[in-house]
This record gives sequence, C-alpha cells and structure tokens, in this order.
Amino acid sequence: MKTKTTKIIYWAGAIFMSLWFGASGFFELTKNPVVWDITQQLGYPPHFIYILGVFKISGVLVLLLPNRLLRLKEWVFAGMFFDILFAFFSKIAVLGFPSTIDAIVAFSVLTMTYLMFRKLYSPELVFGEA
Repeated sequence: MKTKTTKIIYWAGAIFMSLWFGASGFFELTKNPVVWDITQQLGYPPHFIYILGVFKISGVLVLLLPNRLLRLKEWVFAGMFFDILFAFFSKIAVLGFPSTIDAIVAFSVLTMTYLMFRKLYSPELVFGEA
C-alpha cells in the first residue's frame, strides 16, 4: 500500500473517530439526556460520565494534531479501545446484543485507523527508540 493511501485511510479514520468521540464527549459534558440515560442505565455513576467526557474531548484534540505527540496518540488509541470494549460488554450485559452495533462499527474503524497509524509512524518515531 502506498504512503498516500495509508495517510488517506488514517486521516479518514482519525476524523471519523474524532467526530464520534467528540460528539460523545460533548454530550456527556453537557448532560444530554439520551447519552446520560443510557450510560446510567448501564450502571455508571454521574461523576464517571463527566470524566469520560473530559478524556474523550482531550483525546480528540491529541488525535487531530498532525505529526505531534505520537506517544500520547498511542495512549489515546488505547483509551478509545477500552472505552469501546467496556461499552460493548456493558451493553451486552444490560441491553442485549442488538445495542452493540455502534461499538462494533467503532471498534472496526478504530482498528483500521490504528493499523494505518503504525504503518505511518515507526516505533522509533513514537517511542524515541534507536
């Protein structure tokens, strides 16, 4: 795969995930009833919802910075992975499998985006290894 194609796939995925997590974080911080009702139905306390919102917005900002904070982007990808994973299993346990479609889509896009990130940025660039 050419570098240009890799960059296009990476940025398309990064923008999609940023819109997804940015909207979610915004709705969590503004106490949107749809997001809050579902999250509380899953058993999460209110203070946790605010924390999720702050971290999601912060992660989006880091993810959208081109060629900067590469190590922190690794952490953002990990945070997004765990957020999606916990949402998936919480929804299966409480709401049933049909409610997990959004998590499956998000996980698929996140995986492809992360794979493209790893193709674009070698471990030497991300972790400063020689």
